[in-house]
Amino acid sequence: MVETIKIGRLLWVNIKNPTNEDLDEIANTYHFHPLDIEDCRESNQRSKIDVYDDYNFLILHFPNFDRQNRFIKPREVKIFWGEDFLITIGKSHWVVDSVFDEAMEQYHRGDDFEVGTSDAILYLILEKLMNESTYLLRKVGLELELINRQLLGKSPAKIIERLSYTRKNIIVLNTMLKPQLRVFNQFESGKVQGFADNMEDYWGNILDYYNQMWDMTEDFGELIEGLSTTFDSLQTNKTNEIMKILTLISSIVLPLTLLTGIYGMNVLLPLESDKSAFWIIMALMLGIGVGMIILFKKKKWM
Repeated sequence: MVETIKIGRLLWVNIKNPTNEDLDEIANTYHFHPLDIEDCRESNQRSKIDVYDDYNFLILHFPNFDRQNRFIKPREVKIFWGEDFLITIGKSHWVVDSVFDEAMEQYHRGDDFEVGTSDAILYLILEKLMNESTYLLRKVGLELELINRQLLGKSPAKIIERLSYTRKNIIVLNTMLKPQLRVFNQFESGKVQGFADNMEDYWGNILDYYNQMWDMTEDFGELIEGLSTTFDSLQTNKTNEIMKILTLISSIVLPLTLLTGIYGMNVLLPLESDKSAFWIIMALMLGIGVGMIILFKKKKWM
């Protein structure tokens, strides 16, 4: 599906589900490099920016939650960026489609556009993507805070589940954002000039957004490892406490079991003819049990 908006002399083309015919048409119209067109035919390409004399080609990835709002999935954003055109291709992040739909509504109403250059539109798209990604990262941070509060809860199975999918989300964020640092650094360093003047501060702002996202992701990675280690320590300590109690109970019961076993044998034993033998044995067993409890408490085993 090919949709087009004309903003002055600038053309913004959005192709949501490109067919081979659509890609061949834009390749012939704008004379794009065949390798860039080939990248548009495939998904899950690495992040990059290819700089040419008359256009630039970007492949970027931004996070988005799945339908269950649990796992983070990377969404590709592919953009051909020239002086008088901007072409967004593929099943892009929903933010790209949202910005385009808003611009399309303005176009049909006949409203004047606030932006008039391809650089300004690209900045608008990137800024909204950064804001949405930052919001998503904050949700991951809130999830970590909730896990931290529930570490001492009584449902370790749920905590393990939340730790697992949150760790997976952070790993996805890490593998998604890290390779793109060098791409956005090219904007700040001036390797990517763009087609409009006085955009350096705007590209610097985009880089600031991205560095903030990367710092948050690194912090979350350290935090999830700390929470996992703390949770494992708590569970190990809890298991040790349980084993300690069971061992103490076994230590107390063992001599009592030995005594009852001896007097359960069908042989001649002391006190067997004494009418008060039962109470004597019970008193002896009680004394042994109490004595062992006192001993354990003195040694601070209990």
